[in-house]
Order: sequence, then C-alpha cells, then structure tokens
Amino acid sequence: MACNDCYFSRDHFWVLEAEEVLRAGISEHAQNSLGDIVFVDLPKPGMSVRAGQVIGTVESVKSTSDLISPVTGKILNINEAVLDTPELINSSPYGEGWLVEFVGEMDPELMSEDDYLSTL
Repeated sequence: MACNDCYFSRDHFWVLEAEEVLRAGISEHAQNSLGDIVFVDLPKPGMSVRAGQVIGTVESVKSTSDLISPVTGKILNINEAVLDTPELINSSPYGEGWLVEFVGEMDPELMSEDDYLSTL
C-alpha cells in the first residue's frame, strides 16, 4: 500500500494535506515493525503542539512507541475509532487507521514517499 500524496517524517509518521486540514498517522513500515497494535493513546483535541513533540503512544504486542508530531499547530480532531479498534492501524494505516488531524504547518523536514522509503 502506498500514500503517494503523503509526506513522511523520520519518526515514521505520514501527513496528508486535505482542505486546510493535515491528517496524520503512522506509516505502513512502522505498523509492520510494531506488529499487532493493541492500544493507542492520542492527544486531546484543541491541544497546541510543535513538530518533534511527543503527542501520544502506540502499544503493540512487541513494544510501546512514542507518537512524534510532524506538525506545529493545534490538534483539531482524533480518530476515535482507533481508540476502540487499534488494529485499524495495522489493516489500514493510510485509511481508517489515521490518528490525528491538525491545523498548522508541516515540519519542513518531512520527505516525499520515495525519499522516506530510501531511508529504511
């Protein structure tokens, strides 16, 4: 699966810009590395964040990883569905498994998908 219009962080977050909203989640590579995801802790809507800040965690059967914001701005919305069904991140990381919607500015260090894949 690919996300050709997405930008990617070195912390394995993807960002997709859609009508002044930045939707983000973890990359397919990250969810594959984590294995079966069993729990997600997401930030509260309205929270101000800066790129590089820890905004939550994702827990799998293998480990727990921090979620690092790829955006400086404000949390607009979270995907409530992944709180109840975290395995959506494994089955649809660029679709139903998105995590956070932001308003703000993308980290200028975000990469194209090809550039991101070349770092793996």
